[in-house]
Amino acid sequence: MSSSQVTTWKWLLCGDEAFPAMLAAIDAASRFISLEVYIFSDDELGRRFRDALLRASQRGVTVRVLVDGVGSNNLPDDFWFSLKNAGGEARVFNPITLKRFGIRNHRKLLVCDERVAFIGGFNISHEYEGDGVNRGWRDLGLQLEGGMIGDLSASFDQMFALADFRHKRLVRLWQAKHKKTVVAANEHLLLGGPGRGWNPIRRALNKDLAHARRVQVIEAYFLPTWRIRRALGRAARKGGEVQLVLAGKTDVALSQLAARSLYQRLLKSGAQVSEYQPQILHAKLLVIDDAVYVGSANLDPRSLSINYELMIRFQNPQMAAEARGIFADTLAQSSSIDVATWKHSRSFWTRLKERFAYFVLARIDPRVARLQWKWLPE
Repeated sequence: MSSSQVTTWKWLLCGDEAFPAMLAAIDAASRFISLEVYIFSDDELGRRFRDALLRASQRGVTVRVLVDGVGSNNLPDDFWFSLKNAGGEARVFNPITLKRFGIRNHRKLLVCDERVAFIGGFNISHEYEGDGVNRGWRDLGLQLEGGMIGDLSASFDQMFALADFRHKRLVRLWQAKHKKTVVAANEHLLLGGPGRGWNPIRRALNKDLAHARRVQVIEAYFLPTWRIRRALGRAARKGGEVQLVLAGKTDVALSQLAARSLYQRLLKSGAQVSEYQPQILHAKLLVIDDAVYVGSANLDPRSLSINYELMIRFQNPQMAAEARGIFADTLAQSSSIDVATWKHSRSFWTRLKERFAYFVLARIDPRVARLQWKWLPE
């Protein structure tokens, strides 16, 4: 599937930029609104979004909301009652059951009227409000117009249609349509998910990294595949520039421990590793030469093999230059990791915890998810 229109973009560098723009788009919508998010919280921000969606439904707009069963598990049962009563729809993706607990929808997407769309890492929760420096988690997104809006809307339709995730035959048929690459003029929409076969996000990254000369990465949760780690190390050893900004503060301690288990080898290859200091890091940005990746996926086994994820790969020198500026600003607020200092700072107990975290996230979690995929009812 392809689109010939060029997508225009606006960077959203923090929650204080993203949420007002998203709410304005909801208030301006006249035909339909599709909102998909991993975490939707019952807090002041969540209620603002619900009320904006309710107003839209009351003026005749078709409103559909999709939240994840684990990420949004704390929502009260009656949270969406007023929206549903006004004609809107709200569904929970893969409601929690023990046998399929690990298969999650981690995508973040808002589409209004096939006119404007929002992608990135932002969940609808008060932690994300702020500038990412003085308050609020550090995140990143894009406001898009034109180009791939129709394809983004179609991908939401597919996710929404099988939210209950009950029948393997239907899920696998739908997965064949979902796990794909949609090609536009200078963009690739990369739709990843669980199950056997290739993952379009991982495939695109492997292809770009194979001959990369300049790589800059901002990642909240960093535990890439062996092939990606090898490509990063190879690029650095050949004299390329490889810079990583990872989480100095995190909401998932196990993920940070696992990421730190990889620092020594990356640093020895010549890669530069830094940790963002002001706030919890939740952003996902990769710049590989002139290719820019933005969306919901982290560089970890869950995003690259298990979760449903949405990324867009832009092949655009102007966007790459802007993304490198964002990276430079983030790097300036990060602490650089020195290879010699790092090696001597790790006690045996610390290294043991890091290797345990790596084993859990890189080996156990994917294995459990594969088993749960097999257990889906026919």
